[in-house]
Amino acid sequence: MGVQPKNKCVFLDRDGVLNEDLNDYLYKLEDLVIPDGVGEALQALKKAGYLLIVITNQAGIAKGLYQADAVYAIHERIQQAGGHVIDDLYFSPHHPEYSGQSLTRKPDSLLLEKAMAKYHIDPLQSWMIGDRSRDMQAGKKIGAQTIHILPTPEGSTGDFHATSLLEASKIILSEKA
Repeated sequence: MGVQPKNKCVFLDRDGVLNEDLNDYLYKLEDLVIPDGVGEALQALKKAGYLLIVITNQAGIAKGLYQADAVYAIHERIQQAGGHVIDDLYFSPHHPEYSGQSLTRKPDSLLLEKAMAKYHIDPLQSWMIGDRSRDMQAGKKIGAQTIHILPTPEGSTGDFHATSLLEASKIILSEKA
């Protein structure tokens, strides 16, 4: 029995990366805004051989604002916009004040670790893209390189900074061996 080859992956936060962050909970399809370049970025990363896996905190479920089906509906709309190239979606429905502590919530890395086990992912060939420091922390915990999406580099805690997913994808594609 041979050793399973390791895959490379781009882990993607959802809000602020794949869709515009409302600074509130996104659970209605009519509130979903997908920035220009998201589909192009996803297609380019997929063409380069990366698995694409969404890792998102969805505390609104714990707060009773919406159900898991709303998360899946938003994900399906993002999939349509990106050409159905996202390989999987992992989300944490927890909030520390409503459902207690959970290792599935970023900045903890349990959801990334579950995806790594399921898809035989090599973290040293992988990336985490997010718009919050907690995304960067989760990526660094598994040993992935990180790209912090922010309007300006000030406050970035990632290995790299980008202003959009499209710019982040170009960083990844220029860094790959």
